[in-house]
Amino acid sequence: MKEYWGSLASILGVLAFCQSLLQVLIPPELRFATLKLFNRIFNMFTSYCYFDITEIDGVNTNELYNAVQLYLSSCVSISGSRLSLTRALNSSAITFGLTNNDTLFDTFNGVTVLWEHIVTQRQAQTFSWRPLPDEKRGFTLRIKKKDKSLILDSYLDYIMEKANDMRRKNQDRLLYTNSRGGSLDSRGHPWESVPFKHPSTFETLAMDPVKKAEIMEDLKDFASGQSFYQKTGRAWKRGYLLYGPPGTGKSSMIAAMANHLGYDIYDLELTEVHNNSELRKLLMKTSSKSIIVIEDIDCSINLSNRKKGSPNNSSSIGRSYCDPEMRSGTGVSSGDEGGNSITLSGLLNFTDGLWSCCGSERIFVFTTNHIDKLDPALLRSGRMDMHVFMSYCSFPALKILLKNYLGSAESELDEGVLKGLEEVVDKAEMTPADVSELLIKNRRSKDKAVLELLEALKSKAEMKLKSGGCVGEKNLNNVEEEEQEKRALESPKEGCDFEDSVKKEEGDEEKKIK
Repeated sequence: MKEYWGSLASILGVLAFCQSLLQVLIPPELRFATLKLFNRIFNMFTSYCYFDITEIDGVNTNELYNAVQLYLSSCVSISGSRLSLTRALNSSAITFGLTNNDTLFDTFNGVTVLWEHIVTQRQAQTFSWRPLPDEKRGFTLRIKKKDKSLILDSYLDYIMEKANDMRRKNQDRLLYTNSRGGSLDSRGHPWESVPFKHPSTFETLAMDPVKKAEIMEDLKDFASGQSFYQKTGRAWKRGYLLYGPPGTGKSSMIAAMANHLGYDIYDLELTEVHNNSELRKLLMKTSSKSIIVIEDIDCSINLSNRKKGSPNNSSSIGRSYCDPEMRSGTGVSSGDEGGNSITLSGLLNFTDGLWSCCGSERIFVFTTNHIDKLDPALLRSGRMDMHVFMSYCSFPALKILLKNYLGSAESELDEGVLKGLEEVVDKAEMTPADVSELLIKNRRSKDKAVLELLEALKSKAEMKLKSGGCVGEKNLNNVEEEEQEKRALESPKEGCDFEDSVKKEEGDEEKKIK
């Protein structure tokens, strides 16, 4: 045994001596040229070619490396036996990845490729503007030479697109609002954001199932219609108008749309936008795959029907619906007082003009309690493509609410009570919000909740029948007055004007009494 190890040591010594002798006798340039020649000969006979994708490109992060890493995570999670786990910032999911120097096969359009994750120690760093990681990471893609054109033209683009979709689905959605007075944040952005955690989905949305399915199908066609919109020469956007009485689920519908598509939401407060130019800048700072929302558009600014307006009505629209000038339809606002100068034309161009196509895959959603108050130019197809009426609680919607809040399926309810609910729910004209409140109060006792709901529906239906349908209109007017008062108090100046008008009305009433 000692003789064997002695012979091996001698051989190794001879090889080391020969290597040292070759390094002395053969110049480095000649060794490099010889190695290059051998590589060319090898490449002539091999049927594969190799592409390296490094993590760091100079001093910048290589986006393709991150995309490949995320894309391969979907394959690795199924077939891999030794995985690395990561969780990105603002992400709700854990992603899998290849470990050091591991390999994985992938197939694209019938072509098989090999990915290898290469991790090596980085040599001593020279001067750099930022410190580099100790390890040098990268992916090596091995493909056959005959498939080179197919892979480079389509496969890498497919990886980037797939990775973007995965990143969007894994990342928590955000709810944006424009900064007060048009101010910018620390990064120079006009939008402020918070994580969007609204749990509403189409499954829990209290709405007629047929209408719900129609909206979901329309959203599906829009999200997958990039080629269609390009072929027809249309901007990849779509508009939805949600209208109906307060409490019918318009905000919940928006949240369900965002959760269904995985889009961010931009809640645009028009009273904080000073002019058309600022409105365009806000649009330019929105991202693709997003929903741009203007809620209660009939209350935030004056977009009344010009055919019903006064002769003095111009295209300008003022800062607040509660401003007396805006109620009269003049739309004139003094610049010295810090008012807005948004015009109806500016808002129309915002939704359907040249600036509306500066991004892609965006949805515009407007909500209103009174569709008849809006100008027809805003409602036409191309701006608001789909009009969705959010009605009072119907029997199919009621069954969804019973399942959501009480966990009661239709088969678990008493047939007599169920039939009574079906007969009276349409006559009562109660909103899903009111029905939900009754069920929440009695959610610990299912029988009590259903019986109390039935009595409330019967009582409201009888009141509506006695008053000839005026009860619903009266309640709607009360809600409108509360909303107008709330919006007036949001601005100090408008709040003072509102309080002064109330005091003046009270003084006039006292004089009449005297």
